[in-house]
Amino acid sequence: MAYKLVQDFEYKGKDWWEWWIWVEAPDEELDRIEYVEYTLHPTFPSPVREVHDRASKFRLETSGWGIFTVYATLAFKNGDVQKLEHTLELRDDKGIPTFR
Repeated sequence: MAYKLVQDFEYKGKDWWEWWIWVEAPDEELDRIEYVEYTLHPTFPSPVREVHDRASKFRLETSGWGIFTVYATLAFKNGDVQKLEHTLELRDDKGIPTFR
């Protein structure tokens, strides 16, 4: 099973981004997931968040700044779990990564 976390973002200016992260995999693999639990940097309000929306590929949408590792636990319908991680990197409107 080839699951991976994918991100995208929109720079809003003044060191602030709207960003989203989701699970990328073939449809039949995504159908096996019950929910995804994301763990963000501890400075986020409610840094542990569950997403149950299969239609969005378990997409989490939020905003902020910085470079940090997002951890995800894929909870499967059969009770198994798989852990993934992704280094979230945000860039400004000139393509320069944030340094924080």
